[in-house]
Amino acid sequence: MFTGIVEEIGEVLAVEPSGDGVRVTLRAPRAVADASHGDSIAVSGVCLTVVDQGPDWFTADVMRQTLDMSTLSGVEAGRVVNLERATQAHGRLGGHIVQGHIDGTGEVLEVRPGAQWRVLRVALPAQLAPLVVDKGSIAVDGVSLTVSAASDASEPQQWFEVSLIPETLAATTLGARVAGDRVNLETDILARHVQRLLAFAAPAAPALREAHFAAPAAPALREAPSSSTPQLDTNEGGSR
Repeated sequence: MFTGIVEEIGEVLAVEPSGDGVRVTLRAPRAVADASHGDSIAVSGVCLTVVDQGPDWFTADVMRQTLDMSTLSGVEAGRVVNLERATQAHGRLGGHIVQGHIDGTGEVLEVRPGAQWRVLRVALPAQLAPLVVDKGSIAVDGVSLTVSAASDASEPQQWFEVSLIPETLAATTLGARVAGDRVNLETDILARHVQRLLAFAAPAAPALREAHFAAPAAPALREAPSSSTPQLDTNEGGSR
């Protein structure tokens, strides 16, 4: 698990075919400082596993599904990437819960400069739009960001905006993004779980209501005791 707080900007050093995927080697001096074989490192938001390493580099395998889902498709030597080591259980959760499981990619539609910040408007696939909410969290190229605006559900092109502070512009690759660039997107895991639960709960709701919320049958009315029925002495009010 990651938090979306980028630790360094790395560089792709080599890309080699590996079955239907690729094997990539990246320069990452800080990320490998305490890394071991099998550790996880997020590369522009994509969780990769260390299979080999040196003093300032590591190698990881990228399978076909990951290539199809992310901007690592067509990756070449020289590309710069955001890097983050997996978070430690006793560390601070500075961003939000990021799994490194990319939902898809989005296209930068617009970059608006401000006095000290920059606003990015990013198009996103229609199926991801319900998972993005104003003031919610989203990871863009592995960077934990707060959604500052989101398109209305009725708009044909779904989009969201994020505002980048100077630190984010300098410490991540987002500072170099221009209109037309593609970026990796990971929506909030909590939103994805809710969406999945609702998908299963909706069809079953009527049956659940009938099975679990039906009014209980009224108990049979007791017959009033007849006048000839002897009454028990309960000895209420004291002893004999």
